Amino acid sequence: MSAESSGASYAAAGVDIEAGDRAVDLMKEWVKKATRPEVVGGLGGFAGLFDASALKRYERPLLASATDGVGTKVDIARKMGVYDTIGHDLVGMVVDDLVVCGAEPLFMTDYICVGKVYPERVAAIVKGIAEGCVLAGCALVGGETAEHPGLLGTDEFDVAGAGTGVVEADRVLGADRIRTGDAVIAMASSGLHSNGYSLVRHVLFDRAGMALDQDVPEFGRTLGEELLEPTKIYSLDCLALTRTAEVHAFSHVTGGGLANNLARVIPDGLHATVDRSTWTPGPVFDLVGTAGSVERLELEKTLNMGVGMIAVVPQESVEVALTTLADRGVDAWVSGEIVERGEHAEAVTLTGDYAS
Repeated sequence: MSAESSGASYAAAGVDIEAGDRAVDLMKEWVKKATRPEVVGGLGGFAGLFDASALKRYERPLLASATDGVGTKVDIARKMGVYDTIGHDLVGMVVDDLVVCGAEPLFMTDYICVGKVYPERVAAIVKGIAEGCVLAGCALVGGETAEHPGLLGTDEFDVAGAGTGVVEADRVLGADRIRTGDAVIAMASSGLHSNGYSLVRHVLFDRAGMALDQDVPEFGRTLGEELLEPTKIYSLDCLALTRTAEVHAFSHVTGGGLANNLARVIPDGLHATVDRSTWTPGPVFDLVGTAGSVERLELEKTLNMGVGMIAVVPQESVEVALTTLADRGVDAWVSGEIVERGEHAEAVTLTGDYAS
């Protein structure tokens, strides 16, 4: 055997460059659909380019940045063999953090880490990310696919992304705008979104012994299909709301649940009361609680319980806000109000019982 044939190589170490190139070719058609007029150049460069001269229309543009992943929901996608939905989750987790301060999402980049590059699988993941960017009104300007043999199994993967948005300095939303008497408007989630899956997987699979292909009558589909329901992307709905109504703050309900995330935008001295009786969480939340004997407080600290986004608006804006959201197909309702905070009160209190 010659020295040349017995020498080490990148391919022998488990990295397939040709497969990576094939994946890029397959994803190009989807990335082209996730664009904006400000995007310069195409896929394949070392960096994505965005024409910042578009920001000249702002008096004092502030750039907003956010990054996130999908968490252990990727394990459900892997076991289901469905790869074109978790991209929606990734985009939703990033852009809806941006819009909380009133920022318009401009562009995203993604990072996909795999144990082995299967071009069609990587392309399906990127397809979902691109579709999510279209729903969010932002561009997908680039990304990275990394092959990590030996660290990840051949079927294992993870995804992450980062996004950039812009907001006028004097239009930044947040705690300093909130006033006593403001209404708390809840916007329905599409399901679990992308948080709490470590608890969900432990409860439903390890403890209850359920299977992904198991039909669940309450869902009208299999358990796996329910768990893969994509995260609802609210960015364009929230931006539309800021154009039609006065909005003081948004809160993206992700890990930590409604109370903890809403508390992040409640100023000192004020208190948000949220009435559980104004909505009914979807059946997936009841299943997790029942199957694992999970106490309500623990569920509420982990899952969104049916509310994915909160808007805090003055009372005089409630009607137009609800109308705007309804016209956009967003299920929304008044769930609480802002009051003076008592001496030892928490920033947010959930009251009552969920509607049956």
